[in-house]
Amino acid sequence: MVARRSATALGALALAGALQACAKGPPRDLDDACAIFRERRGWWDAARESNERWGVPESIQLAVMHQESRFRHDSRPPRRKLLFFIPWRRLTSAYGYGQVTEGTWRDYQRDTGHRHADRDDFDDVADFIGWYGSLIQRTAHVSKTDAYHFYLAYHEGPGGFRRGSQRTKPWLLAVARKVAARARRYERQYAACRDELPRKRFWLF
Repeated sequence: MVARRSATALGALALAGALQACAKGPPRDLDDACAIFRERRGWWDAARESNERWGVPESIQLAVMHQESRFRHDSRPPRRKLLFFIPWRRLTSAYGYGQVTEGTWRDYQRDTGHRHADRDDFDDVADFIGWYGSLIQRTAHVSKTDAYHFYLAYHEGPGGFRRGSQRTKPWLLAVARKVAARARRYERQYAACRDELPRKRFWLF
């Protein structure tokens, strides 16, 4: 009997671990907002709650995370190479779904009181993007619904954006156009399925 209970407990732990591993990997279809939210319904709750709290649309939250990490929870910048082949320090401390640096993340934690928020947790990063969008709007006068300028300010920081640092980076302007186009596509898709998504959170991820 004890052995059977132990086996059952181990099976439950294995199932929970498998579900957690699946939740950490990217969704199967990165190009469809409805597919993302149907597969990760907890993500939809988090994105919607962030929108309701801060005013940054779900479509822009997704578009930013797609660009920054392709929805990989543990995404990091590449390492520098020492003597051309030895892995060395990373380019920045950016990490997680939103590629947020350590200093900016600490500012978010301090300002919101979310001391245990993690950069590899989708819920926390969705809330962070909303909070950062409010900061960008307040200090750089960028609308939370303007995906193009939102991404430029997200990437450069409000101060860099005000100084116009993005104007010296043609590659970044091209990336921001891609983010804006993806946000528009996500918004069209989301508008078609928003009312079909359940609101109660009975899922694990």
